[in-house]
Amino acid sequence: MNKSLFYRISQFFGFLLGAKVFVTALLAFALYVSAFFLFNRDESFRNFVFDYKVHGLIFSSLFSILAGGIINQFYDKEKDTLTKPFRSRIQNFLKQKYFLYAYLFLNLLSLGIASLLSFRIFIFLLVYQFLMWFYSHKLSKILFLNNITFVALTLYPFFGILVYYRTFSVEIVFSALFLFFTLLILDILKDTLTKNADKVFGYSTIPNIFGTKVAVTNVIFLIIVNILVSMKIIIHNGLDNIWSYYFAAGLFVFIFCIYLLLRNFKNSKFLTLNLLRLWLFVGICAMLLNGIFH
Repeated sequence: MNKSLFYRISQFFGFLLGAKVFVTALLAFALYVSAFFLFNRDESFRNFVFDYKVHGLIFSSLFSILAGGIINQFYDKEKDTLTKPFRSRIQNFLKQKYFLYAYLFLNLLSLGIASLLSFRIFIFLLVYQFLMWFYSHKLSKILFLNNITFVALTLYPFFGILVYYRTFSVEIVFSALFLFFTLLILDILKDTLTKNADKVFGYSTIPNIFGTKVAVTNVIFLIIVNILVSMKIIIHNGLDNIWSYYFAAGLFVFIFCIYLLLRNFKNSKFLTLNLLRLWLFVGICAMLLNGIFH
């Protein structure tokens, strides 16, 4: 392969990884599925397809998420050289200034779309962009706030869709709690895996301040809370749809995760982290299938 072509391809993949494009693609799928099958209770599929405001809100949110991924990797660059060496090497094919240009462009594009939709959406996304920058710059190194803020910012676009449709129900509240606790579990588990790098670069995390055992104990407690939330959803809905079966199957997944963490063998935390990530993706698919067939 031509060296110049290899360099260009490496730059392209470096940008994709730096902007967390693959994570954003998954979030786009989740936003569209939740928008139509969870929050939208009155609109037909045809009206949903031609509702330019909801598409504008989702796309402007996605551009802000991409920008947030870029600014986050900019501040975490040194730490990522230890925790994600392969990704860091690929990202090094592209100078940091180009990431910053992309960050500004994506934020301006997001705000430009939002300004065409409504002033409230513009302010909603402006606040989101500020919080993403502030999290990357300051909050990511502050104990407890780093985990809570990360989860809140992940859920922020979903909150925007919820407010847009003005749909509130017991099912949505408990589904939101389930997602909140699952994301919090994932973030704490991630901190146990990056404990040494976090310590070197001054990130105050639960594993660094209180120890890995305390962090794992907190994770197990949150898993038990999620089991209770899942049981509440099952009792409320009954076992008469795919969405309920997802939460019922999740009880076994969570119990298996507790087993992995209590055994504490090599890679148990890594396996638990990836199992729960996979289970979140299964949840998005379950929501989609539930909406299609129910």
